[in-house]
Amino acid sequence: MPAHVRRNRLRLLALCGLCLFGGAPAFGGDPPPDFRVIVNASRSEVLLTREFLTDAFLKNITRWPDDQPLQPVDQKGDTHARRKFSETVLKRSVQAVKTHWQQRIFSGRGVPPPELDSDEAVVRYVEARPGAVGYVSGSAALGKTRVVAVKH
Repeated sequence: MPAHVRRNRLRLLALCGLCLFGGAPAFGGDPPPDFRVIVNASRSEVLLTREFLTDAFLKNITRWPDDQPLQPVDQKGDTHARRKFSETVLKRSVQAVKTHWQQRIFSGRGVPPPELDSDEAVVRYVEARPGAVGYVSGSAALGKTRVVAVKH
């Protein structure tokens, strides 16, 4: 077999492997998404509605449909993923979400989800808690979590 054919086959196999295992963007060079919603690997959900996530992160609901306690986790307010998640899913700015929590704390009606410093910290949190749901940047390593689609 000619050398150029072998090289092309190897390139094709490498590209297929990268695409299958999330190491490269999809064909066409699409950039990674602004964020990805992740859940603990034990969860069976593959799709969550924007409304469910809003209620979970604002703690208007505290349990999954199977009665497992919900454990949402946020990123720090200055991250791109947090800003995009807040705007896209919660339909509020990060500052509006912080104001919401200041009012709830002042009235004694709850505390916000924990705010973690990095994608890696969010992944570790979600991996360790069966009821956890969080979000990470589009290029983050996912560890043993599962990405779920968000229905808008």
